[in-house]
Amino acid sequence: MNMLLFLIPIAIGLGLLGLIAFLWALRSGQFDDMEGEANRILFDDEPQHDNPARPDDRK
Repeated sequence: MNMLLFLIPIAIGLGLLGLIAFLWALRSGQFDDMEGEANRILFDDEPQHDNPARPDDRK
């Protein structure tokens, strides 16, 4: 019985900590664009064009 007096406040505290972390994530915009990152992986990036070096600059 004495152990419950110790464990119940810890469980409530951890639950409140998780709720606070979730509310912080909502307010900071973590869940605004749920599909953007999922779709971004499906498309190739635009090719990057390297500046070709002059032939006499290559070693």
